[in-house]
Amino acid sequence: MRIKMTDGRILIGAFVCTDKDRNIILGSCDEYVNSPDSDEKEEPRVLGLAMVPGHHIVSIEIDDPET
Repeated sequence: MRIKMTDGRILIGAFVCTDKDRNIILGSCDEYVNSPDSDEKEEPRVLGLAMVPGHHIVSIEIDDPET
């Protein structure tokens, strides 16, 4: 799952759960300050298990690692 946040960061990880406030828990999560699709290559920051506050989520996509 790929989540874009209000500050421009992108989190990619495995969906674990959500709650009534739209907070999302991601497992095996990596954080990208620049888009992982951009020409500028940057190493992701490994977060592991991460809670993403619902009010900071701009968009949610299914991330297909085979594309």
